[in-house]
Amino acid sequence: MKLLTTFFTLSLTLLTLSVSAESNWTQWRGTHGNGLSTASHVPESFSSDNVVWKTEVPGVGQSSPIFWEDSIFLSSATDGGNKRVVVAIDRKTGEIQWQTVVWEGEAEDTHSMNNRASSTCATDGKRVVAFFGKGGLHSLDTKTGKVLWSRDLGKFEGPWGTGASPVIVDGLVVQNCDADNESSLMAFNLETGKTVWKTSRETIRGWSTPVVFQSTDRKELILNGHSKVVSYNIANGDVYWECIASVGRGTPTLAFSKDAVISVPGRSGTMVAIRPGGSGDVSGKQEAWRVPRTGGRDLPSPLVVGNYLIVTRLRPGIISCYDNRNGEQLWQQRVEGGFSSSPIAINGTVYTVTESGITHVFKPGASFEAISKNSIEATLEETFRASPAAFDGHLLLRSDKYLYCIGQK
Repeated sequence: MKLLTTFFTLSLTLLTLSVSAESNWTQWRGTHGNGLSTASHVPESFSSDNVVWKTEVPGVGQSSPIFWEDSIFLSSATDGGNKRVVVAIDRKTGEIQWQTVVWEGEAEDTHSMNNRASSTCATDGKRVVAFFGKGGLHSLDTKTGKVLWSRDLGKFEGPWGTGASPVIVDGLVVQNCDADNESSLMAFNLETGKTVWKTSRETIRGWSTPVVFQSTDRKELILNGHSKVVSYNIANGDVYWECIASVGRGTPTLAFSKDAVISVPGRSGTMVAIRPGGSGDVSGKQEAWRVPRTGGRDLPSPLVVGNYLIVTRLRPGIISCYDNRNGEQLWQQRVEGGFSSSPIAINGTVYTVTESGITHVFKPGASFEAISKNSIEATLEETFRASPAAFDGHLLLRSDKYLYCIGQK
């Protein structure tokens, strides 16, 4: 009887943890880093009448919203970029719960399309971690906004700015520090902020965020780069394998299916699907497929939904769909506007937001199946480069100035 009670208690605990993890959106591209949400009853068609609340965010920023239970976390830059701020917003009301200045100093140069608060935060529920390039890496208490630790990670010199987001995995905070002056991938103790390992990378700018891939016999940390995709050992930063890829600028985060990670170039080049689990140089050896991709700049990160790979383009605004099993292009669809934000899928339905705040909703498949084109009547002064997020019955959209919560009426 005691054994049965213990088993029941353990099962209930695991179920609670699973439900908790699934109901939160804890980092860039969601809790699993794949852009897939299981939120229910999210509006597929909406207008400004569906805005439940609209909150002006202090300063300006392009980080995407994440949330844990009733708290949404964003980063922002105020005072012309001379101050870096982390903000917590009540998910139900839109009221600001707290805002904490984590860094003050002289603002660095950045590209006109970038921002000094472009990296998305990450949280485990107890703490929220934010990265600001020259403005450092910071951990804060989720309830109070108190700074728990801060790290200076360098100057990140160059005219482009930063954009890679932190990832929390196995008690570590992992941060891509690609830059023109010195590049590395670093891991820090989540509790203390102390450096656990640092691995050098090719010295050139990059804005991709690592993904965690569970292969047959090991967990891999895989990162896009300027000219290759590299897999790392999470525990010590050692390189498992690398694959030459025509990435260019290393902007998009990798998409992944159950069998492969998929690299999409930041400009014209080749897309490549790589099977993890190898060692050394796996170029041409562990590849599931490699196909050319031509056209404009691919700033957004790609999305895998079932057997389909969705890729959106900055300018012109084109949505492309590929078969992720072989790389065959199935269709392209030109839409009004251009994309900087990355698409997400909510129970198989894709939501992608243009820079002007128009949300296109469609079903992935052998042909383009539009569901709706939605406007919340944002002002002309707003730019939408953050990616959307969703929780039951609601969609979160962020412009550089406001956070919108969309719901059913």
